[in-house]
Amino acid sequence: MKNQLIPALRLTLVMLVLCCGLYPVLVWAAAQVAPGRGEGVQITHQGRVVGFTNVGQKFDRPEYFTSRPSAVDYNASGSAGSNKGPSNPEYLAEVHTRVEAFLTQNPTVKRGDVPAELVTASGSGLDPHLSPEGAYAQAERVARLRRLPTERVRALVAAHVEEPIFAFFGPAKVNLLALNLALDELAPLPQR
Repeated sequence: MKNQLIPALRLTLVMLVLCCGLYPVLVWAAAQVAPGRGEGVQITHQGRVVGFTNVGQKFDRPEYFTSRPSAVDYNASGSAGSNKGPSNPEYLAEVHTRVEAFLTQNPTVKRGDVPAELVTASGSGLDPHLSPEGAYAQAERVARLRRLPTERVRALVAAHVEEPIFAFFGPAKVNLLALNLALDELAPLPQR
């Protein structure tokens, strides 16, 4: 038994040093050179903080580009997915309801052209991005409600597309908060 206990204790000690000491220090050091020094990059608008670059927000008004659904209702203190699989009847009913709501708000979009990300929640529940297709699918509605030419709104989306890193790491994406703030600059909404 002594032949097994000593190596197990040594391995436990080594793993404690690596996982509880070295790894947290390396993560902290990497955060210090990242944008925002690991604190998150704040987005300010008209002198006040309105959100963070990598934390999604809910946009309820139809005059805005709407975010991806969130299983945690965009509560940043509790990031989580729904954990319901694609064969779960409750989840399928929820997605069907979202598709119908999207088609009601965006009548020019065909059912088969509704981007999946607009009717399914992200894994974190806080996804701040949409694909360009997800934003373009909403452009006509936003243009109509803001009384803007559709091509001008589509051009605004195109200006906010973030290309993949080094042209092939990750997908192209659009940060919804930045896009909606630019939309307010282009055509401000009256305060409610």
